[in-house]
Amino acid sequence: MRLTSFTDYGLRVLMRMAGEPARAFTAADLATEFHVSRNHLAKVISALSATGLLQTRRGGGGGAMLARAPKDIRLGDVIAALEADQALVECFAARGNTCTLTPHCRLKARLAQAEAAFIDELNTSTLADCVYRPEGA
Repeated sequence: MRLTSFTDYGLRVLMRMAGEPARAFTAADLATEFHVSRNHLAKVISALSATGLLQTRRGGGGGAMLARAPKDIRLGDVIAALEADQALVECFAARGNTCTLTPHCRLKARLAQAEAAFIDELNTSTLADCVYRPEGA
């Protein structure tokens, strides 16, 4: 399974925030640190906020912070939430399935089981297991 860059950066954001849970991070702060587009990270932060993983504040001193303790955030749940719109294979997509094997496919159920096992395995770990603190922070 390959995760989207969106999910990759979502995990990075959470890992970084877990390293300084009392600090509010802006998209600009994280974009500079990660060497990526501020707009891209703003979308990632917005998605994480929509899932209830982050809380955000606007204005001076604003930014985003973890909404829950790192020990209460399961990695598989994060990935499942951020990858919700990404079908593993075409036949998993809600729309646009043109696979001619679909009516009699014997692979789809196995792929669904593997995807569920992937999420279940990641759910044995929490964000607390992956805290990131850059040198000097």
